[in-house]
Amino acid sequence: MDRGVSIIQATIAPAADGWRLDRALADAVPTLSRERLKVLINAGHVERDGILVRDPAKRAAAGEVFAVAVPAPTPAHNEAQDIPLVVAFEDDHLIVIDKPAGLVVHPAAGNLDGTLVNALLHHCGGSLSGIGGVARPGIVHRIDKDTSGLMVAAKTDRTHEGLAKQFAAHTIDRRYKAIVNGRPMPPEGKVDAPLARSPHDRKKVAIVANGKRAVTHYRTEHRLREAALVECRLETGRTHQVRVHMASIGHALLGDPVYGRTKQAHKRQLDELSFRRQALHAARLGFVHPITSVALSFESVMPADMQELFSQLDV
Repeated sequence: MDRGVSIIQATIAPAADGWRLDRALADAVPTLSRERLKVLINAGHVERDGILVRDPAKRAAAGEVFAVAVPAPTPAHNEAQDIPLVVAFEDDHLIVIDKPAGLVVHPAAGNLDGTLVNALLHHCGGSLSGIGGVARPGIVHRIDKDTSGLMVAAKTDRTHEGLAKQFAAHTIDRRYKAIVNGRPMPPEGKVDAPLARSPHDRKKVAIVANGKRAVTHYRTEHRLREAALVECRLETGRTHQVRVHMASIGHALLGDPVYGRTKQAHKRQLDELSFRRQALHAARLGFVHPITSVALSFESVMPADMQELFSQLDV
């Protein structure tokens, strides 16, 4: 393999026994998407016992160890843009951002600039981990465009790998504040339901029997008028997890255009406030610093739009 690459050791989990190699590696290396791993396999960047593996459809066996070579990042085609950031913490290894609602995390079709990545490239002067690829430098995890709150980005590959391992082990403390329809009964509980892309609408996530395990712990913090402020603690971190799980128990997030069915009374309140997003805020983020081993924890208050909605609905 070429020099100047990051080598990631990936061990196939028991649950992934018999899966296609690209899928099994995506499960073992959460920093890399299945599509990117497929490209790396085809390009000869994956080895087992020193032998190149070039077939993404090869069946993987539990316990197999693969070396995945991630090429050094090419010059990013993303433009560094001077977009204001609220920085909760920063050192030479990582940065914790309090993201506003409306800011896309990384470039994609329809959002090629004006993203958090563009802002980070400017703020960090190009010092971001290359593991996420050219389009996603430094990005270890993400939150939806219209969700506000805390997220961490990595400046070095070593930091990126260390954080990814904590996300994969479900040891990251991630807590969200959500304003939901109705009042959950019981007022606290757990939703344990596997998630995957909806077989009927690829833009949506749904509870699917053979999806990835997803667990959300919820607790009612404040009863509102036909609604509630709920804290959701993520045991896993799947796409749209809080939104789908809360909707599945009959308490969709207020303002959610995809998974919610807004009551008429709430619709009037949302219209009056011009509230045009799901009422979801990443309020707490805790992890062990991958380099210093210091336990870090950050909290973010609900932004003004959610505070105003909360006040309008308070009984």
